[in-house]
This record gives sequence, C-alpha cells and structure tokens, in this order.
Amino acid sequence: MALEMSISDSGSPAAGAPGASGAPDLTPGELIGNFVGGADTAPSGDRRLPVRDPATGAQVREVGMSTADDVDAAVEVARAAQLEWAAMPLAARVAVMYDVRNAIRAHLDDLARLIVEENGKTLDDARGEVKRGLESIEYACGLPSNLKGDFSADVARGVDVHSTREPIGVAACITPFNFPVMVPLWMLANALSCGNAVLVKPSEKDPGATVMLAKILTEAGVPAGVLNVVNGDAVAVNALLEHPGVDAVSFVGSTPIARLVYEKGTAAGKRVQALGGAKNHLVVTASADHDAAAAAAVSAAYGAGGERCMAVSVLVAVGDEVADTMIDKIQSLAADVKVGPGLEDGMHFGPLITEQHRDKVAGYLAAGAEAGARIVVDGREHDRFGGEGYFIGPSLVDNVTTDMSVYTDEIFGPVLAVVRVDTVDDAMQLVRDNPFGNGAAIFTGSGAEARRFSTETNIGMIGVNVPIPVPVGWFSFGGWKSSLFGDSHMYGDDGVRFFTRQRVITTRW
Repeated sequence: MALEMSISDSGSPAAGAPGASGAPDLTPGELIGNFVGGADTAPSGDRRLPVRDPATGAQVREVGMSTADDVDAAVEVARAAQLEWAAMPLAARVAVMYDVRNAIRAHLDDLARLIVEENGKTLDDARGEVKRGLESIEYACGLPSNLKGDFSADVARGVDVHSTREPIGVAACITPFNFPVMVPLWMLANALSCGNAVLVKPSEKDPGATVMLAKILTEAGVPAGVLNVVNGDAVAVNALLEHPGVDAVSFVGSTPIARLVYEKGTAAGKRVQALGGAKNHLVVTASADHDAAAAAAVSAAYGAGGERCMAVSVLVAVGDEVADTMIDKIQSLAADVKVGPGLEDGMHFGPLITEQHRDKVAGYLAAGAEAGARIVVDGREHDRFGGEGYFIGPSLVDNVTTDMSVYTDEIFGPVLAVVRVDTVDDAMQLVRDNPFGNGAAIFTGSGAEARRFSTETNIGMIGVNVPIPVPVGWFSFGGWKSSLFGDSHMYGDDGVRFFTRQRVITTRW
C-alpha cells in the first residue's frame, strides 16, 4: 500500500515557464541577513545563530539577529513603499500577482531544495508545500471580485450608501519553521494584493527559503520595500509587536507564544490573528473502512515527521476490537515507512528540525511508558536514531489516557497515541473536552455518525474520511479554542477581511 506523505502531488514547473532558465542564483550566502527595500541588508548587531542541515547536523550558514533599530528602519521603508503600492490600480496589483505566480512556479525546485537543506523534509513534501502556498497566490489573482463593495440606492430620499475595502497599512507576518514558504504565502498573498506592505519575520531555524521567496516576488514585480524580511528572535518579534508603524500582525506558532503575541499586539492597538498549536484526533468507528483508516493514520501522523499543526497525533478507537485491528494494521504499515535524508529517493519523512527537539520527542515516549502506556512501535529503535542528523522513527503508543503527557501536549513529532473509548459519544466528548480545536477527523461508514461529528464537535476544521482537512486556498484555515487567538482565520475570504478595513460612505446630492 502506497503511503502518501507529501502535502500534495509533486512535480516541476512546466517546460518553458517564465524564468525557468537564465534566472539569477537566489540561494542565500554564508550569512543570511535581512531583505529590506529590495536589497540584502546586514543586521546592525553582531549576534548570529547557526542554520543547520537537520539530516547531518552540519552548519550550512548563519543568520543575523536583528535589533530593534533594524526593525524600525524596515518599518520606515515599508510605510513609505506602501503608500505608492496602495495607490496602484487594483488591476495593476493583480497583474503583478500573476507574474508572481509564474515566477514561483519557475523557481519551485530551487525553493524546495532549500527547504530540504534547512528544514529536513523530503523533496516531494517540500514541492508540495510550495504548491499549496501557490493556491493562495492564485486566489489573490481573483481578488477584484472579493474587494467589490456594496451599494444601496435611496436608503432615504436622495441618499445612497456604498462601501469600500481598503488596505490596513503595514502588516508583520511572523512565521514558523515547519512551512517556511507555504505559511508566508498564506499571509502575504492577500496582504500584498489588498495594497499593504509586509514585513516577514521567519523562523531563525530555516530562514533561507523565506528570503529566497521574497527575492523571487521582488524580481517578479512587487515594488522594492513592499515586501521585506527581517530575521531575528524574540528581540525582533517584540519590536514588531510594539512598533506604532505596524498596523496588523499575523502569527503561526505554538499556543503559549500565540497567546502572548495576541495579548501584546492587541494591547498596542494592532489587529492580530495568532494561530496556535493543536492536538488533532482521528476517530475510527466500527463501520469504517479500517484499511483506509490505517493508511490515512500513518500518512497523517508520520508525514513530515509529524511537524505540522494539522498532523494527527491521537487515534480514538471506538471499541477494543477496532483498537486492536487498527494497531495491527498501523504497526504493519509503519514497518515500511522509510526515514532518511530528504534528497534520498523513497524517503517518507526526514529528520526533525533540531537535536533538542528530537530528544524532546523521544522523552515523551519514555514518559508515556513510565505512565503505563504500551509502546507498540518505538521510534528510538530506528537505526538512524542517535546517529548523524536528527532522526527518529515512527512511534505508536497504545493504552494512552488523557492525563498522560503523550496525550495532553503537542509533541510535534512522529508519535501516534491510541486512546480507547466505548462509544462514538465518548469519542466526541473526548474531542470536545480537549483544549485545542484545530482539526479533527472521523473515519466511518455511517452518514449519521459523520453528520453528528461534523456539527457537534467544537473544532475549526473537520475531516470525514479525510485525515488532514486543510482547506483549499479559496476557503480559510483556522481552528477554535486554544488553537486560535483573534476572530479571523487565515487566507481565503477571512484573509481579505483581515488585511483590509471597511469604509462606508453615505451620499446626498
């Protein structure tokens, strides 16, 4: 049985695509600095952090840490550029986005290989990441229909009312390590098209692909200063959250940091959307196709090494017979999962992002066993664990209870916990009681069970016989409960509303 581990189908740009040949080398050099005003800019401070290849542990380059002064200078550039960009006709901005779409496709493999080098995911998965990000650019190409205002004639004698949607100004986009191209595209596609300027603060663990992406967009026609990258850590983040010249903040990361970003940003008067962590459940009932459910669980739990906020980390089996069946099937499939460097053929997932994170994931397995769970498949026994690179194999843990850390915490690794319940009602209650509300799925042959699960669980994104229900680019992405702070989901229609504000004009002549 084939294991589908990538986000979407792989493939290269069509032959003859614009920029496919003769394009400049956009690969970052030995030091990754900032990209401000259309040019590489070295941070003013002397702090540097290593950027490592997770497959070997070797340092491949350094990234400079920005100071508050660097952020201030970048905001000043963005504010000046935003005025001219917003004044461009919408059709002209959308024409640039068409060119951006073609340029990204032309550089798809360049971006994917840099993702592999700094993040560790497989080449097919990295290509899939870029393609899913392109969905947001393609949605933005149709933005004129989404920015049309409303009009009402004669609301009173001789009085008409119409509305417009206008850019919010300068947006800060703070993005995570696990999707260094897709998540920035989720944010900046609508932000740019709506007439805003953007400052992206990528993860310091793998910033190269985000810088390359900004250069590709600038080369494709986004005016200098409209899209900027400011590298750094908490110093840069705090400066962006406090800066009076930043009007909106979009964030993706862990729940504790998302909460802090939301509280600090809103306290400074900014519009904030902060997407946090997850603990996604996959419920399997007696009526489900158990072969399909097992294949889906393996793909959703172990794909990308579990380092994605929509990964399935809990399998909820309704009844012991279902649990035993699913464990047998998943154990068998897990034996065929290939773990290794992302550029090697046939790998299903690569290393985790850092040695510290790999050891943390391994620690959850030890804690689960100590708490009474049964380790059915132990990733620490994989032959690459403890050797060169930050590898750990897939893990399957049975007899997990809701008070164990392997259940309560977002592990962000290739660990699937199995919780046994007696009824579908028990499974639904388990999902409702969990503090996270990003995604959940049910595998069932019953339409009634599927409908109840879809309507009676407090989850933002639901899958029915679909293990990772990430919406396509013309819907919107976001969870409920502790998985989202703010009232706006990401990309799609919600993204347009977040990056614009409405003006209503009442007229009498």
